[in-house]
Amino acid sequence: MVTKVNLADTLSLFDDHWNPRIVGDLNDSYVKLTKLKGEFVWHSHEQEDEMFLVVQGQLVIRVRDQEDVILNEGEFVIIPRGVEHQPFAPEEVHVLLLEPKTTLNTGNVVNERTRAELERL
Repeated sequence: MVTKVNLADTLSLFDDHWNPRIVGDLNDSYVKLTKLKGEFVWHSHEQEDEMFLVVQGQLVIRVRDQEDVILNEGEFVIIPRGVEHQPFAPEEVHVLLLEPKTTLNTGNVVNERTRAELERL
């Protein structure tokens, strides 16, 4: 079945941070929406690239041995597999993620923010 997703409407369904929701399937990847605020854990994904697209707000992606990548609304970045990075949101930011279905949000780190099971909206 073909269905459309309204990003603003879907993002209004939740208020928590660092807890991605699945909103679509694209081949072997998930399209996810999440809200971020504050600092995340430094991590990497050994097998997967991931894409961050800022829907609303500003997101800083800290990357080891490189200048920070600052993303504003309508901008995206692809973090290549194996690159250690740390998302940081000084204020709440709404983000669309495009990642292989095997991607764990905390990558090679397991802690209280790890979400092994994701809710589907």
